[in-house]
Amino acid sequence: MAEKVVIIGSGPAGWASAIYTARANLRPLVFEGAVTEENRQAGTLPLGQLALTTEVENYPGFPKGLLKPYLESAIDESRRQMMGPLSDEPHAVTGPELMELMRQQAVNFGTRIITDDIVAVDFQQRPFRLTAREGTVTEAHTVIVATGARANYLGLPSEERFKNRGVSACAVCDGALPRFRNRPLVVVGGGDSAVEEATYLTKFASIVYLVHRRDALRASKIMQQRVFNNPKIEIVWNHVVDEVLGNDEDGVTGVRLRSTVDESTRELEAAGMFLAIGHTPNTAFLQGQLELHDNGYIRLTTPFRTYTSVEGVFAAGDVADDYYRQAITAAGSGCQAALDAERYLAAQEI
Repeated sequence: MAEKVVIIGSGPAGWASAIYTARANLRPLVFEGAVTEENRQAGTLPLGQLALTTEVENYPGFPKGLLKPYLESAIDESRRQMMGPLSDEPHAVTGPELMELMRQQAVNFGTRIITDDIVAVDFQQRPFRLTAREGTVTEAHTVIVATGARANYLGLPSEERFKNRGVSACAVCDGALPRFRNRPLVVVGGGDSAVEEATYLTKFASIVYLVHRRDALRASKIMQQRVFNNPKIEIVWNHVVDEVLGNDEDGVTGVRLRSTVDESTRELEAAGMFLAIGHTPNTAFLQGQLELHDNGYIRLTTPFRTYTSVEGVFAAGDVADDYYRQAITAAGSGCQAALDAERYLAAQEI
């Protein structure tokens, strides 16, 4: 028997979709992803990008406080180990804690979860057919794709070592953290995103070094002018990051740069390094079944709706959003996708 709603993905968009569809008695089935080394390397483990962050200060409803008693009462004991040690001190909710709370909330309303990846889909027949990595095939009347996007990194071992300890791919998410305040920071990139990240970080940093491998930025002229006019931004032309420097106690303490002109090196003191070299949407498994934009993100066909190019298939979160890429916007679109799916099922009398 076909499922009424299958949700692919387990970030804020996926769990918001699950909560709403579960409360509508649609008994959603979530494929949250597999726990594999391949997914770890790709940054696509269950619970999404937020599970890879430390404190989350910009998600409404979680001001800094003593969260341990609440977390112990709200989250099933079997899942608490996923969050790491619970702090006895007041703190902002961490990414893993927030994601486990979302997951538990969905479970409380009856969401069913399979810890596996969907590796192939067939949206040409109805019900839709979804094939998991382990080979099982699930049929569904509606599908919500919420697989997100992963930040692009440089691929350095030292970068991997200091992720969430000074290395970040989201200035808006992490820039205001105490470790970065009044300290020098590095932004890597040369496009609009890099310029935006660097400009944003000047609110907190003592100075921001914008490291670019060429001698001209790719950013739009107006964005470039903002950087050139900002006294707290110093552009380091014709350099790439060769190694992230740091230690176990302090995290990132600096970066070593290598010239793209003469192979010389130099070091910069910095408390953090922010990557702004793009994101890759997790859409490879779709294999042409949905229309995508040129950059690989799912194309939504109707303004203010989560409709895709296939009726009955909806998209939510960063997999269809290359602009905002925030947890709260992803969760909001997950709500929209759930309501769209519910109304579609009602119209089809399913």
